[in-house]
Amino acid sequence: MIVFWLVIVVLMVIGTALFIVPVIRGDRADLANTRDDLNKAFYHHRLTELQEDEDQGVLSSPERPLFVQELQENLLSDIPGQASKVGKPIARWTLIPGVIVLLVVTFGFYLYAGGLGQVSAWDQVMKKMPELRARVADANAKPLDMADIQDLGLGLRSDLQNDPDNAKDWLMLGRVGMALNNASTATQAFARAYALSPNDMEIKLGYADVLTRSSDPQDNINGGNMLRDMLEHNQGNLQVLSLLAYNEYEQGHYPQAIGAWQVMLKILPADDKRAEMVKASIEQAKAKSGMDKVKLGVAVTLSPKAQQQLPQQGTVFISVTDGSSPVPVAVKKLPLSRFPLSVTVDDTNAMMPERLLSSLHQLKVRVRISQNGLATPASGDWYGDSTLTDFSGSGQVNIEINQQVP
Repeated sequence: MIVFWLVIVVLMVIGTALFIVPVIRGDRADLANTRDDLNKAFYHHRLTELQEDEDQGVLSSPERPLFVQELQENLLSDIPGQASKVGKPIARWTLIPGVIVLLVVTFGFYLYAGGLGQVSAWDQVMKKMPELRARVADANAKPLDMADIQDLGLGLRSDLQNDPDNAKDWLMLGRVGMALNNASTATQAFARAYALSPNDMEIKLGYADVLTRSSDPQDNINGGNMLRDMLEHNQGNLQVLSLLAYNEYEQGHYPQAIGAWQVMLKILPADDKRAEMVKASIEQAKAKSGMDKVKLGVAVTLSPKAQQQLPQQGTVFISVTDGSSPVPVAVKKLPLSRFPLSVTVDDTNAMMPERLLSSLHQLKVRVRISQNGLATPASGDWYGDSTLTDFSGSGQVNIEINQQVP
């Protein structure tokens, strides 16, 4: 700000000098260049030329007086009838009103169209920036209101002019854009932050978040791809799962959204308040997609030999595959109880958001009694398999547990 006012003062000094100096120099101007002086100079110069011509023989001696007389007559005929009047110099004190008018008009135009109010407001914001940054960093500080957020955005843009490679400031500007509901600012700021620091998890989450909320379908697709990539390297991350579920739901991919929310339910503690919201989201997605009607009934019996060797304690694992891959699509875990056993498997038992029971057209079911309660089969565990069965969203399979892991 000091530099700004210094430049203003220098420009005003230059402008005033351009106004005063020519007048002052005009007071001392030499008045030699009048018409009389020019005629005299021309007369003497012409006499010199005539003398040179006579010396060189170009002009004869009798002719020279005639030329001189002619020059004298021309000089006399060009003398004005009245002597020229020399103008009276302008008094220097009369320049003061002119300088005042110059300064008043200049500052008047600046105040009218120069944005002095905006410059002053910007200066105040820049003075507040350390305080605003401290409040953002301190979770116990007073929250920023909308005016503070706008000031923070202005200050960040100013700071980024001087430090365009500051990824954290671009991240903060992106969050300011989201808070102000300015999608363009948020997207551009997060994109810049991601370009500067592509491996920063906080930046990746923020960028994916703004992409999933964009009105551009391509942004939604890019955001989903980012989230799936993050999920591969950060399995069990609730933020990633939540954003992925929201993104899939907004694109109408209800089975994938339900799958992500179901994985969240398995991670969240039973008494977590977020669990109820997730369950409500699942029911809403099921209602929109018709998936609430997708159920598979499983009826389980024991062979006589398995009945005789049934352990006192154990865990029943019911796993459903697509019949071609051994990786389960859905798994249900139950404590060992009485047989025959009837249970229902649906999309809430999905293992991954991308693979749901409702997406299968054929399936195969295995029921295993684990003696140690682990998902990995152990020697001595009893199990039974169903045949490969067509599936259209409902049905039942009957399984007899009659085999034992070697």
